[in-house]
Amino acid sequence: MEQAQEAQGSLPRTAAATSPENPWPLRVLSEKLKAHIENSPESWVEGQLLEANLRNGHAYLVLRDVDVDFSFSVTVWASVMRTLDTAPEVGSRVVARVRPSFYAKTGRLSLNARDLRPVGLGDLLARLERLRRALFEEGLFDPSRKLALPLLPSRIGLITGRDSDAEKDVIRNATLRWPSVRFEVRNTAVQGVNAVAEVTAALRELDANEEIEVIIIARGGGALEDLLPFSSEELVRAVAECRTPVISAIGHEADRPILDDVADVRASTPTDAAKRVVPDLTEELANLEAARSRLDRAVRQNVERETQRIALLRARPVLANPESMVSLRREDIVRLSKRSTLAMRAALSRGHDSIAHLRAQVRSLSPQQTLDRGYAAVQLQTGDILREAAKAPAGSAIQVRLARGSLQATVNTAHTPDEGRDA
Repeated sequence: MEQAQEAQGSLPRTAAATSPENPWPLRVLSEKLKAHIENSPESWVEGQLLEANLRNGHAYLVLRDVDVDFSFSVTVWASVMRTLDTAPEVGSRVVARVRPSFYAKTGRLSLNARDLRPVGLGDLLARLERLRRALFEEGLFDPSRKLALPLLPSRIGLITGRDSDAEKDVIRNATLRWPSVRFEVRNTAVQGVNAVAEVTAALRELDANEEIEVIIIARGGGALEDLLPFSSEELVRAVAECRTPVISAIGHEADRPILDDVADVRASTPTDAAKRVVPDLTEELANLEAARSRLDRAVRQNVERETQRIALLRARPVLANPESMVSLRREDIVRLSKRSTLAMRAALSRGHDSIAHLRAQVRSLSPQQTLDRGYAAVQLQTGDILREAAKAPAGSAIQVRLARGSLQATVNTAHTPDEGRDA
């Protein structure tokens, strides 16, 4: 014993202090791991029961993660089992309050459950509703983020279960509608713990393919528990990040998975998805024929209408006898020419009359007219008109201008107006 204590005292105190010359015995590592692990606090975990063995009142369970392939052994001691309302059942979804337990002799790690509760349908729906509300507030359901489907995709990506009715429905109905349609199919798990990882991986692979123009995620309905992978936050966010339009065709009307809200288009069934992704060739040909008929009818009506209009134009007198246009204009020109000549002559006549009248007025006011009436104009030698007798005293030479000719005279006597009155 003393030798063991001495050997124990010489061992490294920490893992970092060990070396090839001074290693730990395996039991030391196991004991230290046990002490460290079992000092961990209790925690609540959720999973699905894969195994449930009941022996001597104890329950030995295998609990697996609901989204990925991780599992743990869980032990429920008889004292805890007696407090549970129902016994654990394989396939049920539960939450458990656990603490890690490490068995040092074999290095086996397990969980000891202090409480175990089944997750009811109401709890699942409430949890999904909280997630749905959070994603909505984040804007992942905003219609402005949704992408429009192509009119006629060259290649369609399809994610569905292997040999499933959903795959057959989509391919059969899409091919009936458009025979040349091509599919890129990815078969994945559509329920269970592997569904989220496989669907997400297939989605990202198809989204990275430049030839894929639209992606359909299809499943033919099922129970709410089976559809939980399509409400996984990881898958929902992967769909929201896609650059390629995504159609959700899960086919569950009562409790819609969150995938329906984030997808660009929601189809009620896989058959509905096939109808939405490609047009109906028969219908399109019928529409094309109808459009061609409408176009032909419109062209014919337009030609007939223009033909009738041309016929009406040709029936007009002016087009039946085009010379009449020239004749009418010639007559107008002759008539207007005569009118302009008459107007010009009348204007000249009025001008002549006006000039004669003005000439008569001018002549009536001229000095010559006065002389013609018998008056005479007397001028001094300087040429000035003699208006006062005082300006021509006796002996002054004057010139008398008559209507015709003039006289040279000498003033013998000059009388002023006053002298004339005195005489």
